[in-house]
Amino acid sequence: MATLGELERAMMDLLWESTEAATANELREKLAQREDSADGKGLAVTTVLTVLSRLEKKSLVVRERDIRPHRYRAVTSRAEHTAELMHEALGTANDREAVLARFVGSVSDTEAQMLRRLLGA
Repeated sequence: MATLGELERAMMDLLWESTEAATANELREKLAQREDSADGKGLAVTTVLTVLSRLEKKSLVVRERDIRPHRYRAVTSRAEHTAELMHEALGTANDREAVLARFVGSVSDTEAQMLRRLLGA
């Protein structure tokens, strides 16, 4: 699973928040409107297209080519992506039990109850 740069993450956040695919210009405008981020300010549409191309190569977005301008959407939800990252990280561990124990030991009581419920315990 590829790691994301700051601008890639900002674009993925926008795509995950949206229920519809977006054009590069729409994403550029949304980035510029974010009050908490300067990522979109002054970005050229070619920069946005380059980042979207990288995200497509990482299999995180798909480009809808049936109309112009092309539209982009996330391949998976944010939750699915995060779960894949967690699974990949766990897969690299020499001692999976130790990693899981450390993780479970660090969650809040509410999260622990949620895990118990999800595991059917």
